[in-house]
Amino acid sequence: MRALTWQGKRDVRVEEVPDPRIEEPTDAIVRITSTAICGSDLHLYEVLGPYLKPGDVLGHEPMGVVEEVGPEVTRLRPGDRVVVPFNISCGSCWMCQRQLYAQCETTQVTAEGKGAALLGYTSLYGSVPGGQAEYLRVPYAEFGPIKVPDDGPDERWLYLSDILPTAWQAVKYAETPPGGTLAVLGLGPVGQFCARIGRHLGAERVIGLDLVPERLAMARRHGIEVLDISQLDGVPDTLIDLVDGRGPDAVIDAVGMESHGAPLGKVAQTAAGLLPDRLAQPMIDKVGVDRLVALKAAVKGVRRGGTVSISGVYGGEVDPLPMMEMFDRGIQLRMGQCHVRRWIDEIIPLLTDEDPLGVADLLTHRMPLDQAPEAYHMFQRKEDGCVKVVLAP
Repeated sequence: MRALTWQGKRDVRVEEVPDPRIEEPTDAIVRITSTAICGSDLHLYEVLGPYLKPGDVLGHEPMGVVEEVGPEVTRLRPGDRVVVPFNISCGSCWMCQRQLYAQCETTQVTAEGKGAALLGYTSLYGSVPGGQAEYLRVPYAEFGPIKVPDDGPDERWLYLSDILPTAWQAVKYAETPPGGTLAVLGLGPVGQFCARIGRHLGAERVIGLDLVPERLAMARRHGIEVLDISQLDGVPDTLIDLVDGRGPDAVIDAVGMESHGAPLGKVAQTAAGLLPDRLAQPMIDKVGVDRLVALKAAVKGVRRGGTVSISGVYGGEVDPLPMMEMFDRGIQLRMGQCHVRRWIDEIIPLLTDEDPLGVADLLTHRMPLDQAPEAYHMFQRKEDGCVKVVLAP
């Protein structure tokens, strides 16, 4: 089959790889009809190369049609249309019973001290082949895949794989009080959905911050108050001044480890990436740092006693945070990989023709799988108004 493989920093290629097959009785094989590029994939493209090897198949936002199931899979049958969550969870362990699916004890990558295995996301999370491919082996298919109706375009359902439940969890964790104010830092795909979900769930005022004109325009279309951070003297002071001299009740950091405006963090990430993997891996694991501009803006801009909800991916081990200020101001932090299946029953009823979350207005580029290298390049550089790319195998 054809699949997108990692070959090196900023080097991904579509190659012929072996077809997946049933390996465990709980597996399913899914023929992929749509598979998206996630902002987290760009971390693999740029920063997390030491945890990849040439030939690794990328991608963790897939959907398609079931082709084959193992003998212990009774919930699915060939021909079912499914979305595949990015985290692999068994559905029955101690963590899964508490709906902490991203911490599934059955698939935890204990050798690396990490949570549940993920599709297409480095040796840290199990080196499981991903879904930017023609076919995908899905472990624990009796629990994981989400059956969706046969009608409607793929993009109505595709985002259930990651970014829509990730945004939903971020907003739930933010706990903006009814009639309160929510700020969203970063208006990429997750940030776009965070802002829309915040309005849907009752925030009276939602402020979205970014510096990419197309992202700002998209959020504005959905009634979001937008700020171009390139035009601000300082994000925290602006947020505090805009919201009663106190700041928003909650701030979501939808940016993560590669935020703009952190030259020292970028130098450290670049230096680690230049080392041989055997040296880079322990360096990142023990003394890795992130670019913390967005996170620091969130903790300094939220009101006293407010909540910062982190959906952006971070990977540092020695990140310096303003602990005295956080403690003094009583900031609450909530964060973590999304427990995808936990939120699906709340979200699916909203994926209707009325489209209250605006899922039909996110995709900017649908491209053939063979053009995935060009799509990665465009998405990373935010060229051609690119907000969200979906690949068609």
